[in-house]
Amino acid sequence: MARSDPRDRPPRRRRSFLQGLFYWGAVLCVWGGIFALAFLAVFAADLPDTSSLNDVRRQPSISYLDRSGGLVSVRGSQYAPPVDLEKLPPYVPAAFVAIEDRWFYWHYGFNPWGIVRSQVYNLTHRGGGPLRGGSTITQQLARNLFLTMDQTYRRKAQELVLAVWLETKFTKKEILALYLNRVYFGAGAYGIEAASQRYFGKPAERLTIGESALLAGMMKGPSRYSPVSSADRAARRATVVLNEMVRSGAITPEQRAEAIRTPVRVNPTLASQRAQYFTDWVDEQVRSLVGEPTEDLIVETTLDLPIQASAEQALRAGVAGAGGQGVQQAALVALDGEGRVRAYVGGVDYEDSQFDRAAMARRQAGSAFKPFVYLTALERGRTPDTPVVDEAIRIGAWEPRNYTGQFLGPITLQTALAQSVNTVAARLANEVGTGNVAATARRLGISSPIQLDPSMALGAVEVSPLEMAQAYAPFSNGGFASPAWAIERVRTAGGKVLYDRSVARPPRTPVIASPALPQMNQMMRQVLVSGTGTRARVAGYDLAGKTGTTSDYRDAWFVGYTGGFVAAVWVGRDDNTPMRRVTGGGAPAAIWQAFMSRALPRLRAEPIPGGLPPPPDGADPIGDLLQAPAEGAEGAPAAGPAQDAAPSPQPPVPAAAAPAQPSAAPRA
Repeated sequence: MARSDPRDRPPRRRRSFLQGLFYWGAVLCVWGGIFALAFLAVFAADLPDTSSLNDVRRQPSISYLDRSGGLVSVRGSQYAPPVDLEKLPPYVPAAFVAIEDRWFYWHYGFNPWGIVRSQVYNLTHRGGGPLRGGSTITQQLARNLFLTMDQTYRRKAQELVLAVWLETKFTKKEILALYLNRVYFGAGAYGIEAASQRYFGKPAERLTIGESALLAGMMKGPSRYSPVSSADRAARRATVVLNEMVRSGAITPEQRAEAIRTPVRVNPTLASQRAQYFTDWVDEQVRSLVGEPTEDLIVETTLDLPIQASAEQALRAGVAGAGGQGVQQAALVALDGEGRVRAYVGGVDYEDSQFDRAAMARRQAGSAFKPFVYLTALERGRTPDTPVVDEAIRIGAWEPRNYTGQFLGPITLQTALAQSVNTVAARLANEVGTGNVAATARRLGISSPIQLDPSMALGAVEVSPLEMAQAYAPFSNGGFASPAWAIERVRTAGGKVLYDRSVARPPRTPVIASPALPQMNQMMRQVLVSGTGTRARVAGYDLAGKTGTTSDYRDAWFVGYTGGFVAAVWVGRDDNTPMRRVTGGGAPAAIWQAFMSRALPRLRAEPIPGGLPPPPDGADPIGDLLQAPAEGAEGAPAAGPAQDAAPSPQPPVPAAAAPAQPSAAPRA
């Protein structure tokens, strides 16, 4: 059979434009499907379990409570209850949409144009930093919920897959609500409600336009655009957000102008973040007791928030009042007779400096060290009435001088301590031995190294305010050692007790016996009655203490006590340069007096005890010290009947406003 000539075949019909469009569209769909399947096979194979959508992943937090259950501080991640989008002003979510994803309501989880732009940037900026991803709000939510922050193409692809899944499962409104409630705003705050409380001290439903723009601007980098640490940069970013809000129609130009004119007040710390120096000090101890937390912890401390507030106010007012004399910094530690820390202030302003001067600073004690010299002498047979002579003395090559430059002649030991006479203290230490004086100081609670040169009698010893408070505590509590402590109990949020001090309560050790104890208390009362510490007097209370001033006025101290309560105050400068004639009987005594004037009415202050027999096992020889709650008292923590209430606070007494008294604190 003869083959047909191809030329005899009818010509193939050419496809029409519509047929061609349909054909190639089908081809593209097939290949697109193949590509999508391959894409899913490669990038979705190891996607995380999306059932964890409602799980909160964060570092455990530690909540610190004061002795009455009031919240002192929270360390670690902080979350607030989810906010209802309907209760937010419309401009709050609009600010985030305007700056983060203006096409949020029109795309299906990802923005192709945004991806193209980001890829162009990545190709033209190789090696110049992290990859850009053109992420939408939905993609950011997917990353926050399920993925890591790794800047890789694989993670970006998985982010896209999860974003599409979120769009199929939730409405736009639900996605935006999830985003606002889970996004990180820095400073441990997760979610719009926690951020609003953290930075502005108000619920999110009361945010202003300017505040909303400030928070939305932080999404570019919570630490870089923090309104606390980078206020100017955050303000510039907020202006960009306001411009975008106008562009998107979320606000009017007039509202933008008003927002720019209205200053935004940012809290430097959380409203609940109080006693930060104390929390720093205790935080390290918690971790040494129970290790790194694996779940949320609650730490019950000995701190008394109303007394702590009085300490902070007295310190700030005292330093401000003595600023003209070169006083730059101060610290205050207050303990009860058991060694419980009731107030702890490591500096004037935690935001300005986090260095803890209460425990970490070592400064010369000056004449505040002299009670250890006199106690050593009393324990070896002297009495307050022992006659001594204030006259020039030479010990080796050292010739101590008095602060006044004069000599009082024949006096008693009691007068010598009250007037802080240097020559008598130096002679006493030389007679009883500086090694024995050092042993006395260590026995009472000084743990820092003590040099044994003759000058140690006048306080050429570097100590911390915390040490001085615990070393004076035996004078106040009947003669028992009282190492400072602050943690009553550590438990998990679920109630499991990890540490309880009462379970293994250490026995109390007597460190001062009679008659030396009542004799020392008699002598140190005179410091406030007629000596260098008269400015520290509080009418109606049995008080005692000692001033301290160092060479060239670099450090000034007042350490004083009543029955079962002691407080140590130090003032000086961080660079150790001299102040202008600031003595222990000046600014430190005024701060101590202002603090004690507010703290004593809250305490069941008793007269200073003498020597007491050891208490029964488990008993507190000083008692609770705190009065019953005052009905309707201002500043009292809101709690049940077991909690304490503070009396109505009085205004702090600035150092400059305290009655002027002659001050004769000696040099060391």
